[in-house]
Amino acid sequence: MSTDIAEVAIAARSIQNPVLSGFHPDPSILRVGDDYYLATSTFEWYPGVRVHHSRDLVHWRALGGIINERRLLDLRGCGDSNGVWAPDLSYVDGEFYLVYSDVASFSSGYWDPQNYLITAPSIDGPWSDPVPLHAHGFDASLFHDADGTSWLLALSADWRPGRDRFGGIEIQRYDRQKRKLIGDPKIIFSGTEAGLTEGPHLYRHDGWYYLLTAEGGTSWEHQATVARSRSLFGPYEVDPAGPLLTSHGKPDLRLQKAGHGSLVRTQTGQWYLAHLVARPYSPLGNCVLGRETALQIVDWPAGGWPRIAGGVPADEVPAPDLP
Repeated sequence: MSTDIAEVAIAARSIQNPVLSGFHPDPSILRVGDDYYLATSTFEWYPGVRVHHSRDLVHWRALGGIINERRLLDLRGCGDSNGVWAPDLSYVDGEFYLVYSDVASFSSGYWDPQNYLITAPSIDGPWSDPVPLHAHGFDASLFHDADGTSWLLALSADWRPGRDRFGGIEIQRYDRQKRKLIGDPKIIFSGTEAGLTEGPHLYRHDGWYYLLTAEGGTSWEHQATVARSRSLFGPYEVDPAGPLLTSHGKPDLRLQKAGHGSLVRTQTGQWYLAHLVARPYSPLGNCVLGRETALQIVDWPAGGWPRIAGGVPADEVPAPDLP
């Protein structure tokens, strides 16, 4: 094979970031068999919750929007940057689950969110009528444990005077048969000094529960934080090495505002992080394409912490091994 052909072959097997360019924030990544899906926020725009599909994490094609009927979400009167925030896509027992927040307002620092859940036998639907969950936080996600239970995680917003609006990450049992939340919510993580802890996703790996959160706000200080515990309800120990991923303090990086994301494991056991980024036209300048979606390869040794090389977003990463 000639050098030129070899370079083309390598490039064809590389992930070029961002994989979803232009207004694809807060990605939730899911693998079902040989199929990968990326669900992203749409805020006040229809169709709600855009979805893309891939077989190799390199090439992605748009499947359209999941929420394309008023019965699933009525966005009439929705203000700028309100609406659908941080959807979460999961799969268990032959069914797709989509959790999404509808934030009606955040005037004067007060969020007015309502979280919903819909299900479908296929990514193409038909999707069930929405199940109302709770209305005291946003960025909700579902975790399906090995014992068959399912748990809803979300930011617990606290608007009381003198309190931190980012009141911590809470967890509550979701009964899939009864299609409702049961028991009381419990705060399991209050975040790090970076603050503004949100966007929770939970994973079970090598006997640990790993909690991935977004912190630092959604601008230049954004980051992805990992904490772990032997127990579902904690206490959760923060990775002593610092954030899994951030662009903070590195204005020379092409990909900025790296943070909010979710993890996926390939058929061959490799891990990747889907996360949001933005590309300023000048150092710390305007990002006119908004927040986009990128992928990073994650080294996750047995018993160890997940790691991204340098803890920073790379423009190009290796594609996963072929199954």
